[in-house]
Amino acid sequence: QVQVVESGGGLVQPGGSLRLSCAASGSIFSLDAMGWYRQAPGKQRELVARITSGGSTNYADSVKARFTISRDSTKNTVYLQMNSLKPEDTAVYYCNANIAVIGSWPRFSEYWGQGTQVTVSS
Repeated sequence: QVQVVESGGGLVQPGGSLRLSCAASGSIFSLDAMGWYRQAPGKQRELVARITSGGSTNYADSVKARFTISRDSTKNTVYLQMNSLKPEDTAVYYCNANIAVIGSWPRFSEYWGQGTQVTVSS
């Protein structure tokens, strides 16, 4: 079994900052790319940022220069530092991890967290 758990959401004023964390645990043999997605009410889920096992990153245009994704491979954890937050960043943020569980190598599967709410409002 694999668990992916996010933390760090909340309410913040426009221009403020938040840091999200996501930890993967369980029967993990190999952890490849990890990423953050978000879904606002009435909208489709969209990619926010993604980081490979080698450290390469990509971002949605709407968050470039404001958000930074990083990972600690020793802890199977990915972070999303969000600065200069805007009301349009309000959404449920989901963590995604590409994992090969013990006994399934080389087959990787995607795992999702339960989501954490980020609300940007004055």
